[in-house]
Amino acid sequence: MSLKHRYRCGIIGNCAFIAHIDESADVNWLCWPRFDSSFIFGNLLDSKRGGSFYIRPEGENFLSHQTYLQNTNVLVTEFHAADGKFRVIDFAPRFLQFERYFKPLMLCRKIELLEGHPRIRIVCQPRGEYGQTTPEVQVGSNHVRYSGLGAQVRLTANVPITYLVQEQPFVLNETRYLVMTWGAPLEAPLEATCEDFLRKTINYWRLWVLRCSIGNFFQDAVIRSALALKLHQYDDTGAIIASATTSLPEHPHSGRTWDYRYCWMRDAYYTLTALNNISQFEELELYASYLQNIATSEHGRYRPVYSISGDHNLTEKTLSLDGYLGNQPVRIGNQASLHIQNDVYGQMLVSILRFYVDRRFIGNHSLYSKKLIHHLLSCIESTMEEPDAGLWEFRNRAQKHCYTFLFHWAGSAAAERIGVASQNLEMVRLARKLKSLAANQIESAYNPTLQAYTQSVGGENLDASLLQLITMNYLEPQSPKTVAHLSRLEKELMTPEGLFFRYKHQDDLGKPESTFLVCSYWYVEALACMGRIDEAMSHFENLQQYGNHLGLLSEDVDASTGSQWGNFPQTYSHVGLMNAAFRITRKIDRPDFLIS
Repeated sequence: MSLKHRYRCGIIGNCAFIAHIDESADVNWLCWPRFDSSFIFGNLLDSKRGGSFYIRPEGENFLSHQTYLQNTNVLVTEFHAADGKFRVIDFAPRFLQFERYFKPLMLCRKIELLEGHPRIRIVCQPRGEYGQTTPEVQVGSNHVRYSGLGAQVRLTANVPITYLVQEQPFVLNETRYLVMTWGAPLEAPLEATCEDFLRKTINYWRLWVLRCSIGNFFQDAVIRSALALKLHQYDDTGAIIASATTSLPEHPHSGRTWDYRYCWMRDAYYTLTALNNISQFEELELYASYLQNIATSEHGRYRPVYSISGDHNLTEKTLSLDGYLGNQPVRIGNQASLHIQNDVYGQMLVSILRFYVDRRFIGNHSLYSKKLIHHLLSCIESTMEEPDAGLWEFRNRAQKHCYTFLFHWAGSAAAERIGVASQNLEMVRLARKLKSLAANQIESAYNPTLQAYTQSVGGENLDASLLQLITMNYLEPQSPKTVAHLSRLEKELMTPEGLFFRYKHQDDLGKPESTFLVCSYWYVEALACMGRIDEAMSHFENLQQYGNHLGLLSEDVDASTGSQWGNFPQTYSHVGLMNAAFRITRKIDRPDFLIS
């Protein structure tokens, strides 16, 4: 492993699945039929049992280069070998058809000859049950079937099937196509269908980007982040997952290996904020339906995390896999579903606020009954004095977290606005009462000696999440108290490289060794809120070095080496980038394409 570790892969997807494809055109992570299903390709976590699906030159002497087709989620891996050049175009079909989105469980791979007569090898070895099942291979006239994976998995190709099955090198002398499907196979002309799907998918993504409201400041980075976030919503239910991977370590051999393939209320709130800021609201409407289904099935306390179908039974298990670069344990499921994390109520209220106050939404507030909003407010009221696990999901520590009270405050403020908009005086009175109580709790976490708000009431530990006291307008940006609070966080949690630790105290697994990337973007936002625009822009630009070759961001960064760690790509980090850019853009952006 090099001194600077980066995830050398990109992602493709269609809001039904996500696949990770590395610079050797190897599909090293793909879960079917759902985001949280077993992988069928998973050598990201185990090179022996994870299976493989690669297309590369014969031998090891080649160069490769990976890019996205501009403003799309279509990935291109180009190979240069001694005997020629070719490229692999990978995509998951997504486009409008018959008044709805066509998003099949279908991976399309186009191999395009560019120069010479390169010899290439294709290896396709799917696996089931997290590497425990090797399928039976059955050969058809123009396809290969893999039986025993839970559904029919078929690879349809215009490559000689003998070469596929025997994994034998062959000369690439024309464009080749491969289509892998789960369930319903491709029953249409291969070449024409692939080209048609590719054209329509490119057009879909470019039109989606064109309809985004994105300023000039680091526009390319914001577009890539937006495209990555979009892939993490499961269209079928509206759930938004935190990441498509599991068990990529927060730092080498730290034991911090978690499964992020689920929908956290908190993460979804942040993702929707980022997408709403660029005027993408389809995702909010889908998520609203997801929330509605959870709200009608839960009658007491809400969980912080649910499956993409709204189930809260996410029993955490350990698998006997080698782990990413030998990092164990490999986990599926997440114990956080059992946690008490009380910020969830405020996040749900803030998430639905727009339906009541944004005039672009007509009639959508009928999704949310007075009963639901009062229930969320009652949950805030009943948990106002209750210690919880907090947003960092401490497993063996319950505290009265300042961050939780911040969302009690924000959720109550949202309910107050909903009450005003719907002329519900009872709701307004309760919301105002709770908003005041939450503010009192936040102030109880202020430490006059440190001149900063601390992680918990009566504590002394600092927490980068409390940068959001500034960005969420709890603190006046220009007040001496705000300046001192920010200064203390800078002094205690910021590294010389401009990165931020979440906190530095010992937790369930020791002291954190990596910085948490979204915290650095929260800092940029705070600077922008306080009018320190030049500093905000400088720090934002500095953070761009921590993306991989495609601009995709990890959850964690080792400040000393710039290495990427944690599940990848991480929605939190891309949300941070987008929201920081949006905050700066509101201060500095001008339509420079107009003639003055």
